[in-house]
Formats: sequence, structure tokens, C-alpha cells
Amino acid sequence: MNITRIEMRELRMQLLHPFETSFGVTQERRIVLLTVSDGDRTGYGEVTAGEGPFYSHETSETAWHVLRDFIIPKAIGKEIESAPGFAPFAQGIRGHHMAKAGLETALWDLEAKTKGIPLWKMLGGRRERIDCGVSIGIQPSIDKLLARIETEVNAGYRRIKIKIKPGWDVEVIRQVREAFPKILLMGDANSAYTLADIDLFRKMDRYDVMMFEQPLHHEDMIDHAELQKHIETPICLDESIHSADDARKAIQIGACRIINIKLGRVGGHAQARAVHDVCRDHGIPVWCGGMLESGVGRAHNIALSSLDNFSLPGDVSASKRYWKEDIIAPEVEVSREGQIAQRNDPGIACAVKEDLVRKLTVRTQVFQK
Repeated sequence: MNITRIEMRELRMQLLHPFETSFGVTQERRIVLLTVSDGDRTGYGEVTAGEGPFYSHETSETAWHVLRDFIIPKAIGKEIESAPGFAPFAQGIRGHHMAKAGLETALWDLEAKTKGIPLWKMLGGRRERIDCGVSIGIQPSIDKLLARIETEVNAGYRRIKIKIKPGWDVEVIRQVREAFPKILLMGDANSAYTLADIDLFRKMDRYDVMMFEQPLHHEDMIDHAELQKHIETPICLDESIHSADDARKAIQIGACRIINIKLGRVGGHAQARAVHDVCRDHGIPVWCGGMLESGVGRAHNIALSSLDNFSLPGDVSASKRYWKEDIIAPEVEVSREGQIAQRNDPGIACAVKEDLVRKLTVRTQVFQK
């Protein structure tokens, strides 16, 4: 593939509902969309960084800077045999995995289109249908949370993830479990707790929670291993895992029993597959996490989730849960059985609505050979 043109666009997209976590509330997404062309075909990728440095040190603004000034100048005009050949373009750049993943995933889409095959098959996936869960942010009241859960359960979703934080945890979990005794239920803490809260997690242990996601500090595996010794509920690591080596170390010390894989957090498809393989080889199930992506990022998540060890329902849900209109066609739909079917069109298997993208764009930068 000869990379003749790369375009960055920043889109402003309004969520249908505010999304609250322990980090704060998100209403508008600043999405950096990447397109890569070889002169004949175009591949699409998405930077999944947030608007502020809360989930990660990366933001939409830092990603734009790193791509514009460091990564894209190395890539433009270059010939690469395959998408994993992206690595040299980011060599020497510490961190900034979400910026890297924006371009890396676009190259995977381009290569799959060049070969005329769907991305999920090029990645080695075999799951023709993936099980879907939803992530529900912190609500104004428990009653409103219960109403949101009922809506999603009735829509067929196979797992419900609720955000928790100090003061919005034990009683919330208790009432959710009382109202919905059979759902797969997980709590996502986004690093809001410390080891001083062991007794609190023991209380939540009573309510058949399938996992607690990233309860402690985002960089701390040692304390997670200690917490796991004291509770029955599996710990799932998210923010702590940036590479296959991180996954290996976390598993080795018993810091988790489940791992969430996010394309942006690990730097793209190549590293995501490596994390997947380490977990598979150690008997640790994985699932695909979401970052309030547009349809482009969502399509990449669907393809990734086709790999064998994505055995738990992920955060890959329908476009209509987030956007009045998504930027892809067809939009992502979830069946009444709570599944998404893989499509067999080349690449990410959807078309980008270029007119809508232009309407939502607030800035653009083009690089040409």
C-alpha cells in the first residue's frame, strides 16, 4: 500500500443523553476521524480519546498534535506491505496509543478493502455474531437507573454495566439486583476506589456481580492483586492494560480474572490481537470496551470482537443509543437477541456518510505525497 493521502477531521457530535462516570459528565464528543488513501481506496480510523485528560492523559487535542507533528509526517508517501507495518511510523513516541490507533486502524481498513475482504476476517475472527452489552452512566436517581436498565433489557442486551463511584455503589447494586435478579451485571469504577474500600467491595460481593472493572488506581496492578485476594467477584482490568506485556504481568500476579480490550488504549488492532492472544493462552476471557465512538470506531470494535476469546458481551451497542444520526450507513443495529451480525462487505463493511461528516466537521488538515 502506498500512502498517498491522509486527512484528519475533527467532528463535534452531540450525544443523545449526557453520560456520567466517576470522571465527570460528557455531552458533546470531539472525534478525530482519520482517512488514509492509496489513490484508489480509502480506509477510515477514529481517535477514541476523550475531551479531557481524565480516562487517559490523551485528549482529542493532544492526539491531533501528535498525529500532525510526529506520526503522519513519517507515514505520508510511504509504501507498506501490510497494516502491521505501521509500527515504524510511531517508533520512539512514548504513549499516545489513541493517536497511534487512529491511523493504524485506518490502515487495517484500507488493507482489507484492497484485498476485498471484511476486516473481521482479515483479523482472523470467527464469531459471525457478537453478544452485546450496554454501559449506563451514573443517573440522577436509582429509580431512573432502574428505568434505563429495563429499557435496555427489553431491547435484548445481554449484559448491563453500570458506573459506580463512592456513594453510588452498594445500595445501587443491591437495588439493581433486587429488581433484575437474572441479568449479567457488572460495576465499572473507573479507578474511583482504594484498598481502604475492601469491606465495601465485600458487601457488593453478595449481589452476584459478574465483575468489577478497574476499581483501583489506573496504574496500580499490585493493589488490584491484593483486592482480588479478598473478594469473590472477578476484577477486570481496563486502564492498567496498554500492551500484551501488561496483560501478561497482570495475569501473572493475580491482579485480574478478566481483561477489557479497547483499541485506542492499546494502540490499534495489532496490539489488541496480541493482548487477546496472551489472555487466551492463560485462560482469561476478554471483552471489547467502548469509548462513546462514532460508527467508524464502533465498526472497528465489531470486527475486533469476532476473535475467539471475546467470550463476554462487550460495550458494542447500537448507534441509536448514542446519536440522532450516526456517520455510517448502515448504522449499527442490535437484534432482539442482543447480538450484532458481522457483515461481509470489504473493510469495516459500512459506508461513511461524507455529507454528514462535512456538516459535523470543525477543522480539517490534509497531508499529500
